[in-house]
Amino acid sequence: MSLRGRLLLAAAAMVTIALVVADFATYSQLRSNLYNQVDARLESFRNTAESSSATVGLVGGFVEIRDAADRVVKPIPDGPDVPALPTHISDFTTSGTSHRAEAWFNTDSAEPGHRTYRVLATQYPDGSQLITALPLDQVTITLHHQARVDFAVTVLALFGVVALGWWLIRLSLRPLADMERTAAAIADGDLARRVPGDTEVTEVGRLARTLNVMLSRIQDAFAARDATERQLRQSEERLRRFVADASHELRTPVAAVSAYAELFERGAASRPEDLARVLSGIRSETVRMGELVEDLLLLARLDEGRPLEQQPVELVGLAAEAVSAAAAVGPRWPVRLEANHTVEVTGDSARLRQVVDNLLANVRAHTPPGTAATVRVGARAGSGVIEVSDNGPGLPTESGGQVFERFYRADPSRSRQNGGAGLGLAIVAAIVAAHGGTVATTATPGGGATFTVWLPTDPEAAAPPGSGAAAGAGALTAPATNDGTAVASDQ
Repeated sequence: MSLRGRLLLAAAAMVTIALVVADFATYSQLRSNLYNQVDARLESFRNTAESSSATVGLVGGFVEIRDAADRVVKPIPDGPDVPALPTHISDFTTSGTSHRAEAWFNTDSAEPGHRTYRVLATQYPDGSQLITALPLDQVTITLHHQARVDFAVTVLALFGVVALGWWLIRLSLRPLADMERTAAAIADGDLARRVPGDTEVTEVGRLARTLNVMLSRIQDAFAARDATERQLRQSEERLRRFVADASHELRTPVAAVSAYAELFERGAASRPEDLARVLSGIRSETVRMGELVEDLLLLARLDEGRPLEQQPVELVGLAAEAVSAAAAVGPRWPVRLEANHTVEVTGDSARLRQVVDNLLANVRAHTPPGTAATVRVGARAGSGVIEVSDNGPGLPTESGGQVFERFYRADPSRSRQNGGAGLGLAIVAAIVAAHGGTVATTATPGGGATFTVWLPTDPEAAAPPGSGAAAGAGALTAPATNDGTAVASDQ
């Protein structure tokens, strides 16, 4: 049986019991009052019969006189419509002040099923008895009428209570029905659904609030689980791609070293010109593999979250050193520094220098000789900003969000004369992220590419809002502007 049915049945049972008890009490009280009235009339009737010398005038009741031997002297009136009295009455009780004994009882008429009498039998000291009786017709009618009224009222009240109870129970349990529908929706996957009525100050309202708190925590747990699963899948995919790309990058120098070794075995050792070429090639490929391994180790350390040095770093001086080194390494790519005031951040000086070096190396690797580059250092929105821009071919539009991925190479139209494994910008993104900053790329006005690095001046501060995607995401940001016109270096 449903909860609604059980509640309705319980309410109906309790109301029925209460009504029956009330009916019984009312009926008993009425019966007692009516019998008291009849008994008073019967006593008055008996007294009248005692004081009357002639019994002929006693009308409306029954009188019978018996001698000490229980012989009937004369009944008044006589006939079938008289009480059927026992031949011997023995249940007499004597009152404290009276010398006579009395017995009260009910009996049917001599004609069965006709009427009922209330009888008062009085026994005197000489053993004689005066028996008086009055019919209970009016009492019986009144009691039967009361019983019918009580039954009708009970039935109507029970129906009314059942109808009202059904409505009230349905109204009270409506929130439970809403909870059932909400639970069904959640089971179908709608985790954002919540139980209504949680603002009511009732038991159901408190239950709804408790359920909503539970559902919010469950949704958060599922969201965290889904996010963790997505991160695991992404990490697994990145790991697969990383291993595949690393294997691909290492395969070429390993194959080259193997080929040079094979040439050495075939007699290159006895030919000085071939020996020099073999040794030079082995040395070159070994250096290439060493650089690749060092880059991979650096990325692994950064991925592990190993702490970097936290020292004050002056960005203008650091950028000036990087610009000077770039001018010496690649004189065919002119580069200059623009800054108008010092900018200090907290971080690892060597790693931040590597950021600028890698960005300038990216210019040399992917732009033709003669491409000019500009390094700008300034401060914006509580962050130190380093911009490296060039006027080269620029980046394909669709590659803007991928240039910071490991082993990614942009469009082949960007020259790769100096080779490279595609880890330079990934290292830039990882170092910047380790410093709590962001890096992004935009198109240089007039052609070329601009890389912008934000580094918080306060080590506890987050990246400025709207400053770009997190490091490594490669999302586009607002175009950078010059912070000054002072030229610190022009190569």
